Amino acid sequence: MLLKDKVALITAGASGMGRAGAEAFAREGAHVVVVDVNEAAAKETVDGIQAAGGSAVAEVVDVRDLGALKALADRVTAEHGRLHVLYNNVGIPGAAGLDLTEEEWDLGIEVNGRASFFLSGYLIDALKAADGASVIFTSSTSGLVGSPYSPMYSFTKGGVIALVRSMALAHAADKIRVNAIAPGSVETPGLPGFFRIDDPEEIERRKQAFFATIPLGRASQPEEIAQVALFLASDMSSYVTGVTIPVDGGITAK
Repeated sequence: MLLKDKVALITAGASGMGRAGAEAFAREGAHVVVVDVNEAAAKETVDGIQAAGGSAVAEVVDVRDLGALKALADRVTAEHGRLHVLYNNVGIPGAAGLDLTEEEWDLGIEVNGRASFFLSGYLIDALKAADGASVIFTSSTSGLVGSPYSPMYSFTKGGVIALVRSMALAHAADKIRVNAIAPGSVETPGLPGFFRIDDPEEIERRKQAFFATIPLGRASQPEEIAQVALFLASDMSSYVTGVTIPVDGGITAK
């Protein structure tokens, strides 16, 4: 098993890519801390992992609350003493356009950037104690190339990529590898949020039109992102740090 006896923490772990990642890590032997603001979904994810023979616990946390994040880090450190995998997966599409309200700006910054930055810092001693840890961020192809959907989202996800490079250099001597995954379109509950409309038929039309521009001709499934996360979490990627891996069906190859 690739992650046998290791401890992994995943933010936004109760749905979509996060849930797929939690399930993949658990199947490979990790004890998974599933962090999410949705208590029912977090419990459902943990119940599914346990029913399949895996080990997991739910932590209900609003990542905008730095005090709650610090308390989470303290609990994980006190209980386990070390953390082998930190998967900073949390993110939101963010408001469209440049005419954002101050509240919309703050929300995008807090969820897509600040939360993962501070949680990584709160857990750095636990990561060092693992004597070979992996930190994974979820960025986006929108952080690598321009996107017409949300400049705010591109701004924050591009910042994640810069943070990954800096953290990788800062903590290489601590045996902590830091990398990012840049998904393209993924079939998750959050995907319709990028279209900023409420009409289900129009959302579906726009989705299919966008999928047609992807070289592989479809969106990815959350499990396909999870397999890359598993690679980065495990010793299979023992010499990989400071990089962002597009998982986008060829979008960034054009």
